[in-house]
Amino acid sequence: MMVSTKGRYALRIMLDLAQHAGEGYISLKEIAGRQDISMKYLEAIVSILNKAGFVQSMRGKDGGYQLSRTPSAYPVSEILALTEGGLAPVACMDCGQNACRRADVCLTLPMWKRLDALIDGYLKSVTLSDLLEGRV
Repeated sequence: MMVSTKGRYALRIMLDLAQHAGEGYISLKEIAGRQDISMKYLEAIVSILNKAGFVQSMRGKDGGYQLSRTPSAYPVSEILALTEGGLAPVACMDCGQNACRRADVCLTLPMWKRLDALIDGYLKSVTLSDLLEGRV
């Protein structure tokens, strides 16, 4: 399992918005400066977050982005699932159901399934609030 730059940046963007919740809409320029993410990449990731309803946007002089929910309502698993598609520990499990032709005789498959469940369970248990407050 390898979380891509897109997944890591999406998490950083969401954390930045959580840190500045209550300040109104936050411009991409402010986020880009604080997080050292290029505007082009930032726009692409925020577009994904916006389409999924994770953030709200407003155009205009005082426009920008803000979280749609409270930070405690965002499990890390949701953010990474949105940007990564999946976090399976091995390629043969990427499609959700095991599509490997050796699945019925694979002695390692139960281990990979358990590891996947542990990772998923942990990421579901950690929220943006937990990260902000250092509870991980």
